Amino acid sequence: MIIYKGPSRIDGAPIVVIATGLAKASANAKTGALVQTWILREDVSPLDAVNSGADVSICGDCPHRGAIVDGRNVDRSCYVTVFQAPQNVWKTYKRGGYPELSRGKILAAFSGKKVRLGAYGDPAAVPFKVWQTLLRWAGPSTGYTHRWRECAPSLKHYCMASCDNARDHEEAKAMGWRTFRVRSAHEALAPREIACPASKEAGQKTTCSACLACGGTNAKARVDIAIVAHGSAGKVNAFERRA
Repeated sequence: MIIYKGPSRIDGAPIVVIATGLAKASANAKTGALVQTWILREDVSPLDAVNSGADVSICGDCPHRGAIVDGRNVDRSCYVTVFQAPQNVWKTYKRGGYPELSRGKILAAFSGKKVRLGAYGDPAAVPFKVWQTLLRWAGPSTGYTHRWRECAPSLKHYCMASCDNARDHEEAKAMGWRTFRVRSAHEALAPREIACPASKEAGQKTTCSACLACGGTNAKARVDIAIVAHGSAGKVNAFERRA
């Protein structure tokens, strides 16, 4: 279903947020049975947005977006495979495949559900009130934002600060965020930081829906989380290029 349609909090461009997995659990082996929320440009397909830079409306200045060269995206290190789920969700939306329900029906559908904020896109692109209202009815949630420096401070209750190096981690901690840090395979964990329990390097001991550690300051977990970089096609990640 459609849970938000309106201006991006990043640049004012039209975006839409679609929730999937409300009736049928997600098949994602890592996340498990979380309701997935897709933050998309309303007027531009995800593929076209990535290759034109229009994805800034839903991803901001995330360093994993890549760069546009001659109408194509190069050096993209985001783990999301845009031509698969995001593109399919957008096409279904354009065909009128998702209902635009009343506020009451949306909240009833989310009642008790575990939710992933931003299966694609940064939750900070969406008005905070949207998440706050949904999550008062829903169960626990997970979420990540690269816009932890600029977004509504209250988003730290629901989201982890996405960090790409030790400096980001230290700065986010000083601002009161719990962090989710992408690291290289040879890089040590920081104090009070653990490897993502659902990651390959940690032996895939659990799923995100069972763990729920990445729920910001509202989560029961108090440690920070790190994961070894797993960007598409084995590309060198942006945080390594900046080092």
